[in-house]
Amino acid sequence: MQILLVDDEVALTEPLSRILRKQGYGVDVVHDGLEGSRLAAQGQYDLLILDWMLPQKTGLEICQELRSQGDITPVLFLTAKDTLDDRVSGLDAGADDYLIKPFELRELLARVRALLRRPPTLEAAPQQPRVKDLELNLENQLATRQGRAIDLSEKEAMLLAYFMQHPNQLLTHEQIYAQVWGEGERPGSNVLAAQVRLLRRKIETEGEAPLIHTVYGKGYRFGALGELDSPV
Repeated sequence: MQILLVDDEVALTEPLSRILRKQGYGVDVVHDGLEGSRLAAQGQYDLLILDWMLPQKTGLEICQELRSQGDITPVLFLTAKDTLDDRVSGLDAGADDYLIKPFELRELLARVRALLRRPPTLEAAPQQPRVKDLELNLENQLATRQGRAIDLSEKEAMLLAYFMQHPNQLLTHEQIYAQVWGEGERPGSNVLAAQVRLLRRKIETEGEAPLIHTVYGKGYRFGALGELDSPV
């Protein structure tokens, strides 16, 4: 597997490239955006690790150019920009993941492995289910509602995706446990309720129609209340 690392911080690229090579990856390192863009455009890499702010051309510009040309090589941003708006901008530019500096090397290696496991095909792009005015980007754990960006935890994103894939259906507690937590990972009895409560707070702010409806003793239904077969 070949990785292109583009970052102008030599104090970061030297140890990072050394560790990646110890993990068995081939690594090319450049320190400015113009050279990084030239190498990335050759299409010989399995993963691009780009700093956001670079001399001559930013990582954001490199990513946007590649995506406009149909290049779907996975991109991991390294950046000190840590606001939600910054994260949304990076993901909208076509990045696959986003890591805020400073970071633990173990976390970076885990994200590298995850990105390299993804099949490099257009079909691998994240699906974005939509229900009414709510849209979800599951892979990037981001939702939008009425233009409002909503940052989700991994479990919140998985739970919301399951709800959105089964609108207006009664989903039992057991079905949700199996889908979101998996076999052998059943949480305590109050964990699901707490997770739903947190999710509601994020996707149902004042003035927005409620979408998650409790069916007491059974589970939940998801959708606009007037469209449910059996309103509760």
